[in-house]
Amino acid sequence: MIIRSCYAPILVASLVVAACETPAPVATRAQATRSDFGAQAPAEWSEPVNLGAPINTAAIESAPALSADGLTLYFASDRRGGFGGTDLWVSHRATPESPWETPVNLGPGINSADVESGPSLSIDGHLLFFQSSRPGGEGSNDIYVSHRADVHDDLGWADPVNVGPGVNTSAGEFGPWYTENGSDGPMLYFARGPNNTFTQLYSAPMNRDGSSRGPATPVAELNDPNVTQGHPTVQVDGREIVFYANRPGGLGGTDLWTATRRSVNDSWSPPVNLGAPLNSSANELLPTLSRDGRTLIFTAVNRPGGVGGMDLWMSTRLPPGVAR
Repeated sequence: MIIRSCYAPILVASLVVAACETPAPVATRAQATRSDFGAQAPAEWSEPVNLGAPINTAAIESAPALSADGLTLYFASDRRGGFGGTDLWVSHRATPESPWETPVNLGPGINSADVESGPSLSIDGHLLFFQSSRPGGEGSNDIYVSHRADVHDDLGWADPVNVGPGVNTSAGEFGPWYTENGSDGPMLYFARGPNNTFTQLYSAPMNRDGSSRGPATPVAELNDPNVTQGHPTVQVDGREIVFYANRPGGLGGTDLWTATRRSVNDSWSPPVNLGAPLNSSANELLPTLSRDGRTLIFTAVNRPGGVGGMDLWMSTRLPPGVAR
């Protein structure tokens, strides 16, 4: 079976997802939201819940990204009404307990006739990073950034700009995640590989306008050269990372894995499978953490209870020993 999608991780051997001049505002340093989860014992994740309609449809929904307040959801979909094979869409909700509103396409300024996916918002909401296979890049798939002045205007994004050769290469770059808390300033975490079906994790130093300021390097302690690691999402304090991989010891073809570190100056711990109920015999991938670390939204393929073949699911957590 071949599914044409915005993102193409390895799932199982029989499942292949094909890959698919005004000054720019600078990302300002938002007040840090410190998590209690970054370097402690694993917390209890709830049973994942399918986001349902109108987010999930019979089409493909994948690669979610939450705003800092958790009230805006960006994601990729090939549903009707788009401009290319896969586009970026946005939905809102009034409160964390409110239902998601009908998604809106980000329009031709962001989307193209090619594939757009992997959105990631800066914590202040002024920068949008994403991956695209549009012409004019460094390779088959590059990472781009767009700016907006009004953080409440989802259609106010400026023309996307390639983040530059420090990040993008003749290979493919996928699944960006921008964090301000690197060891020496902002960092961009992402995956790189010859194609979407075999990638490793990288990080690159960034400027606050979203441009790269140095070459990317592999996140060596998290990579296994024999398997795929992809779509990293990093806690706001820089001490926890979640990504997907088809490493040995998982529950399905691809699972969600995590690692922690005591500070941004330390190396990551060995990756640990997040286990059930997050992972299942289906394929879990493309995760995103909320900025407070209490919510995880991810993509699952053919997980029982889904609306389509590829849906968005959500889980929440509390520290160990805290009753729900």
